Formats: sequence, C-alpha cells, structure tokens
Amino acid sequence: ITLPIILPGVISGAFLAFTLSIDDIIISFFTTGPGSTTFPIKVMELTKTGVTPDVNALTTLVLVVTIGITVLTQRKKRV
Repeated sequence: ITLPIILPGVISGAFLAFTLSIDDIIISFFTTGPGSTTFPIKVMELTKTGVTPDVNALTTLVLVVTIGITVLTQRKKRV
C-alpha cells in the first residue's frame, strides 16, 4: 500500500541520483579503482584529446534518454 504512494518520490530520487552521478567528475576521479573507468571519466578523457564523434554520440544518447523519460513520466502523470 505504501509503495504506490511513495513511488513518484522514489523515481524522482533515482533520476536525481543519476543526474548527479554524471556531474561529479571529481568524485568519480578520486574514487575509481585501478582498471575501472566510469562514464564521466571516459567522457572527460575523450574531451581532453579533442571532441570526437564518440563524445557527440554519448552526449546525444544521454540527452535522448533523459528527454524520453521526461516525456513518458509527463504522459503517465496526465493519465
């Protein structure tokens, strides 16, 4: 009974955590172990050597997924 009531808050928290995890390059840089590369670190490495189509594709993919999730939640909210 409680989960359906708090579900919008849980989903919002998940989106906020995802957004903040992409933004925290400094924290990701200092907390990753040897041999592991996170998404923010990979994007940072690719932009240091020059903006390549890989960076553009990753950015477009993240943008499309974010817009898609936003549109889906807004449609579900109206129904």
